[in-house]
Amino acid sequence: MAKCLSSICAVNHVVVQGTFLQGVVAMPARRALQKEKIDSLEKLSDYSEDEIRQLHGIGKNAMERLKIHMREHQISFRN
Repeated sequence: MAKCLSSICAVNHVVVQGTFLQGVVAMPARRALQKEKIDSLEKLSDYSEDEIRQLHGIGKNAMERLKIHMREHQISFRN
């Protein structure tokens, strides 16, 4: 019998306290941000969109998800 997909999705999208952006962007994007010592939305807002796009591991999908997540928290990238 097949597993219920809703339980799989619920596990994959739970944000665990202390793990920045888990459930928001994929692991390569989180590693790219971690490498730059970006571990909060406030630190992320110190960067421009172009600077974040240049990081290895940040693709179109990750960038879009970051922008949505930041918008939800009333934070934006530096201009």
